[in-house]
Amino acid sequence: MKATVTGSLGNISRVLIERLVASGHEIKVISSDSRKAKEIEKLGAVPLTGSLTDAEFVSRSFEDADAVYTMVPPDFSVPDYYEFADQIHQNYVRAIEQHNIRYAVNLSSIGVAVAGIAPLSRYYNLEQRLNGIPGLNVVHLRPAMFYTNFYGGLGPAKHQGIIGHNVGGMVDLLMTHPADIADAAFTFLHSLSFSGQQIEYVISDIRNGNGIAEMLGSAIDKPLNWVEFPDDALLAGLLQNGFSQDAAENLIVNAGKAIREGLFDEFKKDQYGVSGSRKFPGFAKEFAMAYQFAG
Repeated sequence: MKATVTGSLGNISRVLIERLVASGHEIKVISSDSRKAKEIEKLGAVPLTGSLTDAEFVSRSFEDADAVYTMVPPDFSVPDYYEFADQIHQNYVRAIEQHNIRYAVNLSSIGVAVAGIAPLSRYYNLEQRLNGIPGLNVVHLRPAMFYTNFYGGLGPAKHQGIIGHNVGGMVDLLMTHPADIADAAFTFLHSLSFSGQQIEYVISDIRNGNGIAEMLGSAIDKPLNWVEFPDDALLAGLLQNGFSQDAAENLIVNAGKAIREGLFDEFKKDQYGVSGSRKFPGFAKEFAMAYQFAG
């Protein structure tokens, strides 16, 4: 099988590339950073350097592929993330149609289920575009909040003894380990046995903020308190860390608001379940390793 993988060497794509190559597939990897080329080659894949906003580059990259793994890079510094995502989605659709690709595994989000509903009015839905391609067999992976988002709290954890979000400590959070997403993507791409349009929820664990703080604190051997940040304080912190106003508000702050308003409560029911194998206590050990090197 020949596949083109987007996402460079991110937390999901790296694991996916390694597993696909080890299974004998021919893999091309799109990255916007030419410095990643040698590392991609070491993994046994072919590097393709360019921007996903470049329609001709995307088309060339998808040529001869039996399947593609699609995602939108988390470039939260762009002034209008909605428009950024929209351009990439258009390029994916154009390239898939041009080359008559029949299989796609798409990194979506649990948020897509309520996209367009306030406060997620500006949450983009790539699923709709891909579902409109005649003859395309597509699986949409819908993970919850990434465990790795907590790496953004390493500084406050180290210097203030706090970790948090704009939700209360007793609120249950649906969460996903990126490697569990990679496992799901591999399962579908390795076999190419899916047909039509499918949705696969990838949820690794459900924990409340207080429990998260306790587990992370135990892992770093330092008590941590969960803090419910006011929306404006969280926004200010994100802007200070390089987020654009649009990305900070619509992807992070408003997601917290949606959780507070119960938009995701339906997904805590048994019919969706916890499918990922990597539970949060295991990630706490990964967090502790990163904590050692945090400034």
